[in-house]
Amino acid sequence: MRQKETMLNTLLKENKVTMSKLSDDEIGNDHVSANIETPLRDDAFEMSDTKKIEKIEFHFKEIMHTLGLDLTDDSLKGTPNRVAKMYIQEIFSGLNPDNKPKIALFENKYQYDQMLVEKDISFYSNCEHHFVPIFGKAHIAYISSGTVIGLSKLNRIVQYFAKRPQVQERLTEQVFHALEYILGTDNIAVVIDAKHYCVAARGVEDTGSSTVTSKLGGAFKNDPTTRAEFMSIVNK
Repeated sequence: MRQKETMLNTLLKENKVTMSKLSDDEIGNDHVSANIETPLRDDAFEMSDTKKIEKIEFHFKEIMHTLGLDLTDDSLKGTPNRVAKMYIQEIFSGLNPDNKPKIALFENKYQYDQMLVEKDISFYSNCEHHFVPIFGKAHIAYISSGTVIGLSKLNRIVQYFAKRPQVQERLTEQVFHALEYILGTDNIAVVIDAKHYCVAARGVEDTGSSTVTSKLGGAFKNDPTTRAEFMSIVNK
C-alpha cells in the first residue's frame, strides 16, 4: 500500500508541476484537477463557522452591490446572510472533516459473496471552476471481504464528498478510495453520471449532454464477467 501511495504521489506531483506552468487564460474553461485531494489551505479550519459566515455575508453583499442590486429591497436584503449560511452549513459542508459520516461495519454473517450494488444515489455538488451546480447519480458496488456497510452510509459518503467545490473525476476517486479504505478491499466500483451547469447554462450552453466517470478496482476491473454484470445492472 505504501508503494502504491508513493507512486500515486509522484504521478500527482508531476501533473501538478505541468499544470503550474499554465496561466489561467491558457487553462480557460477546461475542467482540470492536479490532485485527488480537495485543495485546502493548512489553516482552513482555524476560523469558526460563525466568523466564516460573517465574512462571506460581507463579501457577497459587495458582489450584489457591484452588480447594481438594491440591497434595501425586502426580497434582497437578507440574501447575503442566506447565501453565507448555505455555503458553510449546507452545500460546502463536506469541506469540514467534522462532518464526515460516522461509519459502522458489520460482520458478513450471511456469507454473501456476490456484488452488492447501490444505484441511483442522487447528489448535488458545485463546479470548482465556476461555482455552479453539478448534479446527478452515483452507482456503487462492492464485494465483501468479511464485513458489510449500512446501505445509507454509501449515500452519505457520496454526499460528504459532493458537498464541496468539486471536479467530477476527483469526486469519483474520493468515493472509491474512501470505500476501499473503509471496507478493506479493492473490489469496489464507482460510476457517476452528472450534468454540469457550467456546460448547460454558460459557455457552450448544451443542456442535453451528461458526463460519466468511473473507477473500477479488483474483480470489477480484472474480471470481464463481474464488470459486465455490474454495468448491466447500472444501465437497467
